[in-house]
Amino acid sequence: MAMGTPVYDEPKCAPQDACAGETVANRWFELPGRVIALDVLERTIVVLLFANFVYTMLGRNGHALNLVVGLLVLSEALPVALMFMRGPSASLSIKPLDWVFGIAGSCIPFLAASPESLTPFLPVVGAVLIIAGLFCQVSAKLALGRSFGLVAANRGVKNSGPYRFVRHPMYAGYTIGHVGFLLAYPSLYNATLYGSVLLFQILRMNCEERILTNDKSYRDFSALVRYRLIPGVY
Repeated sequence: MAMGTPVYDEPKCAPQDACAGETVANRWFELPGRVIALDVLERTIVVLLFANFVYTMLGRNGHALNLVVGLLVLSEALPVALMFMRGPSASLSIKPLDWVFGIAGSCIPFLAASPESLTPFLPVVGAVLIIAGLFCQVSAKLALGRSFGLVAANRGVKNSGPYRFVRHPMYAGYTIGHVGFLLAYPSLYNATLYGSVLLFQILRMNCEERILTNDKSYRDFSALVRYRLIPGVY
């Protein structure tokens, strides 16, 4: 696969496929040590930041827990859980900016301000939007299966479920959920934080598509699904 980003040849069986007689562990051993180290680093960073996020949101004694906060924690927990369920990807990018955009887009939401110090504004509307965002995320993740990661890589092209409407429905779900939390607990800090998250997500999408467009099946898919995030807009 020829592309500007340095990559490694994919194993004979793609990581996202369920190949007879081959386990995920076996596919790990087929990869270069540098790829394994980068993958482990990616997971370690996310787990540490997510643990701090849960501690901040729920408080030492769980006193900040309510429906909106619980839904937000669940929403952010889903990609962390799926990241550990996926197989390795030999095409994981080693380009520094891909790592910056991928990690920033995924982990900046973990820095959101706890509602302990904020006054609820539209908690019901916020909860509804977070649930809608969760639906988008879950449906996208069901379509992806194990083909999920934070840093740009070709883990297989998906075109079913919500991918029939936009090319990046998972990011659309994140955005909807973040808007919901911001409406429930508005603050300049959270507005600035989620605005930066959206910017990094757009940059992250560009990084992913730079790699994926080397795959003819993705070029065919993007010709059918024109919009990346919002149908009719972007």
